[in-house]
Amino acid sequence: MRLVLATHNAHKVEELRRILGPQLEGIELIGYDGPEPVEDGNTFAENALIKARAAALHTGLPAIADDSGICVDALDGAPGIHSARYAGTRDDRDNRRMLLENLAEESSRSAHFECAAALVVPPAVGSVGPDGPPELAVSFEHVETGIWPGTVLREEVGTHGFGYDPIFSPAGYSVSSAQLSPDEKNAISHRAIAFERLIVVVREQLLD
Repeated sequence: MRLVLATHNAHKVEELRRILGPQLEGIELIGYDGPEPVEDGNTFAENALIKARAAALHTGLPAIADDSGICVDALDGAPGIHSARYAGTRDDRDNRRMLLENLAEESSRSAHFECAAALVVPPAVGSVGPDGPPELAVSFEHVETGIWPGTVLREEVGTHGFGYDPIFSPAGYSVSSAQLSPDEKNAISHRAIAFERLIVVVREQLLD
């Protein structure tokens, strides 16, 4: 059984393999190199489903995808679903710089990471290929979410992780998430929480 990781982000593929691999024995986790869909949903869950549906349609295989971002209370939840494109360049450093600038005068810096993880299973595994029908009639789809609370720091700290990790300090920690080891982060992050919940559903659909 093969399961597509519906992302072009190499950092995310590595992180998902670390989180999912040990818990999904008997399922091969494969990368995705197909077309990138337009993420025009209004929520993390909607965008996660858009990506998973696109990968399932392109490959004819079950696919999982996530959409995640940082939500800052002082900015009314921004950047939220626009986290990856916050600065308009899709560059992590630019996004972090812009967020720090927008919070420069703020004393309240509470925030959280949010992740929606989606599973989409085609009606008959392996039956829909890249030249298949223009729309995918799924037989099953499901979304789980995870929240990771914390605060936004005033400067970047740490070299691990990616995205906003160097300026995010998880609740209960005195370090940034970029100072956590990959294993430490993958045990407590928003993505870990969402996919830990989704793993139960993946097993039910693909292994049982």
